[in-house]
Amino acid sequence: MYKLIAIDLDGTLLNSYGEVTENTKKTLKKIISSGTKIVIASGRPIDSIKTITKEIGSNEYFIAGNGAIVYDVKKEEVIYEKYMSKQKVLEIMKQCDKNSINYNLYTDKTILAKSLKYNVLYYYKENLKKEENKKTNINIVQDMYEYVKNMKEEKFLKITICDENRSVFNSIMKKIKNINGIEALEVLHMSRKIIKQGTEDVPIEYFYTEISSADVDKWNAIQYLMEKLNIEKQEIIAIGDNINDKKMIQNAGLGIVMEGSTPEVINIANDIAPSNNEEGVAKILQKYYKNINF
Repeated sequence: MYKLIAIDLDGTLLNSYGEVTENTKKTLKKIISSGTKIVIASGRPIDSIKTITKEIGSNEYFIAGNGAIVYDVKKEEVIYEKYMSKQKVLEIMKQCDKNSINYNLYTDKTILAKSLKYNVLYYYKENLKKEENKKTNINIVQDMYEYVKNMKEEKFLKITICDENRSVFNSIMKKIKNINGIEALEVLHMSRKIIKQGTEDVPIEYFYTEISSADVDKWNAIQYLMEKLNIEKQEIIAIGDNINDKKMIQNAGLGIVMEGSTPEVINIANDIAPSNNEEGVAKILQKYYKNINF
């Protein structure tokens, strides 16, 4: 009997339009009613995840910032945290500015960006479909370095570096790897998302990495919940699609990846679900919860 299911969002639970289908919501709510805890484990900040947890009926805990935060939904408070230091954040930003490469900074409450590009544009378009109190908070700042330098708030989750040019992206990655005390994800493929422009589907494609403190990982956050909830790893299902999901897929009792995931996580998975655009999470869970009438 599985007691906890950790599910990634982008590329996993959410389809390319950033939505959870009605069938998937229904499936997850029935599993929660059966006694299994469902925990979102995402790289997104807190407010961006809250909306989705409500949609699927997950009202206990979720993991934000790729494992930097565990959030207690009922108490509305952070119960586990591992933030980046301001010193490291400024060091990375300086390298990005020097090389004229796009980056975004995620705090526990907002996404700071110089412009609406790449993943931030996707979140902005996603916001247009949401009620005001459910939107991802995006703050456009022209001089990011000075803004962050003068910030009193220092709860930094991660930095995302994005560029559509592979050679430009690879160049900055080599420099970032020389910075100690951080973890830069080795994402080998382009991110591909879709936004609506009128009646047309417009793809957003870019190379990216996510940088966090060296000791931040979704699995570490899950281990915190395991101890808190007295759950063993063999009682956990982890579902994801990318490098930031690798450790949780590798260590969970049942590690599941989505069809089309990066090869590095496909090679360690116990099972492969249909893609995120084919309601893969719902279909794979229905396979393992045959005792529930879906």
